[in-house]
Amino acid sequence: MQATVTDSDGAEAVPVHLNISLRKLALVPPIMVAPEMSVRDVLRRIDSDDAEAAVVVDLASGVPLGIVTLRDALRAIVADECDLAGPVAGLMTGGLVSLSADATVHQATLLMFRRGMRHLVLTDNDGRLFNVVSQADLYGMQSADSASLINAILSTRNIAELATQSAAVRRFATRRLAAGDGPELLCEWISALNDLIAMQVIDLVEGEFELPYVPWCWMVFGSEGRLEQTLVTDQDNGIVFAADSAAQAAELRLRFLPFAKAVNVALDACGFPLCSGDIMAGNPAWCLSLDEWKQCFDDWIAVPEPKALLNATIFFDFRPLYGNEELVADLQEWLLRRTGGNTAFLRAMASVALEQEPPLGWWRDFRLDGGKEHPHTLDLKAHGIRLFVDAARVLALDHRVLSTNTVERLRGLRNTMGSRLPAGEVEAMAAAFYQMQRLRLRNQVGGEFPDAANRINPDRLHKLDRQILKEALRQARTLQQRLQLDYLT
Repeated sequence: MQATVTDSDGAEAVPVHLNISLRKLALVPPIMVAPEMSVRDVLRRIDSDDAEAAVVVDLASGVPLGIVTLRDALRAIVADECDLAGPVAGLMTGGLVSLSADATVHQATLLMFRRGMRHLVLTDNDGRLFNVVSQADLYGMQSADSASLINAILSTRNIAELATQSAAVRRFATRRLAAGDGPELLCEWISALNDLIAMQVIDLVEGEFELPYVPWCWMVFGSEGRLEQTLVTDQDNGIVFAADSAAQAAELRLRFLPFAKAVNVALDACGFPLCSGDIMAGNPAWCLSLDEWKQCFDDWIAVPEPKALLNATIFFDFRPLYGNEELVADLQEWLLRRTGGNTAFLRAMASVALEQEPPLGWWRDFRLDGGKEHPHTLDLKAHGIRLFVDAARVLALDHRVLSTNTVERLRGLRNTMGSRLPAGEVEAMAAAFYQMQRLRLRNQVGGEFPDAANRINPDRLHKLDRQILKEALRQARTLQQRLQLDYLT
């Protein structure tokens, strides 16, 4: 990505990634003009600031009314449809599609992809203009290869063709991995492209059903909810909808379920296998009203039995994909209020997270467990990635970090945990996590056991990669020690 994010002290920090809040982007202040300003004066202002667009704003309220771009102005002038002396309100594009400044780069990117937008207006919680973000700010890193793939996905109008595009995403990711793309960016783009396909699937299937006229949202859980998808992934999803009573919720569920099941089947056809544990929106247990979802989470938190804790490892990593995102934001904020400082629940979660230890032996070699089917191997997902994911989840739920992405959860803890989790340690853990993802992706492309894509034979690694894997696992051990000290000592 081309933009940067700004740290809390105002200093330029890390390059933009898809799970960063739009509010943290180091963007140039927007050009704001009144609706009565002449087109000529607005274009002069845009040119003098070497910008691409200006936002037409009600200066009294700060609410954006429309946007004017040099591109649109040029087209109007060439077509002799522009009065340069007239008010810019006559030229602006009204009916703005805007996004909250608290949304993520990922959400903005998907919105701009799907709407074919070059500029997106960002607003504060009170509706006032915050800034404008452009394509170059969000995905200037896009190659011709990815751009053509995105366009192909967005122009596809049937499930069979989308299945072809889904296979193309995997080929694209394989090429980018071979070209040396970093695992963080690559996982984010796999998730973004998969999201586009899933949203197209939902769009197509939705047209076949008459859904209730109530707010609803398709949610995703697990690795997709964390924006950490790799080349091997199945479905984990659900629906949340608004209902005024239990009786209405039951009635609405019956109307949503046929649609949800059809989406699950279509996603399966597109290369996202049905969840073996039936954690899918087509299961009545996961097609719930907002109040019912809150009750589910409340039950798991109040009585942290083994099944509840297993559910927590999947369902507590959720984000909105399609529909009314405010329902999911409400659920996320409510959940963090319930989990923050909840000693009994957090202790139980920490115990589960610590059941799996890093597979390192006494003599600094690996402990292997592949058995006869996959001899001399370890599972990079279950015995590697999961160590970071589970520990970060517990800490984030305690310290009310809104992000679901593992590394962003760790980075979000720096302000609340201070010296107990120093910035240097966080970045070392982040690097370890992504190095493990790199090895995992590479193994999924050409590993020794196609039927067990996350299993790796350490002896087949380059000497440097063996050392990297050992150090990554040591970082996981350090994070687990933090968990032990905070919740079980």
